[in-house]
Amino acid sequence: MPQTVLLAEDDRAIRHALERALTLEGYEVTAVADGVEALAHAHRTHPDVLLLDVMMPGIDGLQVCRVLRAEGDRTPILMLTALVETADRIAGLDAGADDYVVKPFDVEEVFARLRALLRRTSPVPAGGGGTGGGVSVGGDSGREPQISDRQIEAAGLRMDLQARRAWRGRRELELTRTEFELLELLARNAGIVLDHSTIYDRIWGYDFGPGSKNLAVYVGYLRRKLDEPGAPQLIHTVRGVGYVLRED
Repeated sequence: MPQTVLLAEDDRAIRHALERALTLEGYEVTAVADGVEALAHAHRTHPDVLLLDVMMPGIDGLQVCRVLRAEGDRTPILMLTALVETADRIAGLDAGADDYVVKPFDVEEVFARLRALLRRTSPVPAGGGGTGGGVSVGGDSGREPQISDRQIEAAGLRMDLQARRAWRGRRELELTRTEFELLELLARNAGIVLDHSTIYDRIWGYDFGPGSKNLAVYVGYLRRKLDEPGAPQLIHTVRGVGYVLRED
């Protein structure tokens, strides 16, 4: 069965071009022109992934995200946006989007991001973390992560992989799909520096190059949810290399 995409874009030329490109790529596409139609179709058809323009008349893409997430709908959402400021991208993540593409975009990038989102709807395979391009951290990085088919415990974090829930200590973290996947990757490799290319490949399935701010935006947003006053920071930047999860 082809995977289903709900596309909401008010620009007719972009909507028609994307609908045709996605159909030729093998997706079953429903294309609508505004957020009201998008919500109606999402409730009725339950697509595999949503592709939403941020700025639409009436109900915009961010509002569609908020409504679906408030209803408990975890369908992957890829945003299309002409807004390039970091604050605008963070607003999309706050609303519940999983990823974004900035206009003007290459349709191959849209395909790559959709494939990555759809791959992550499958259950995480047991022992599937691995270290890939990781670099060992010198010195004592604390206890080794405790990993089973069901959960991960590392650096004061606990993650239930089947329920897709995470806690720091006794506080539950409210994470989007992408944030959960990123935290899981770092927790599986606690104490090991993961380079940018490895993280992009594992989370997005595509390395967007040194100029991309996508990873930095997600790391910053995840830190805001993890960090606590008086508690050690958990995600550390290794300048020029990547990121590592550890308790100092």
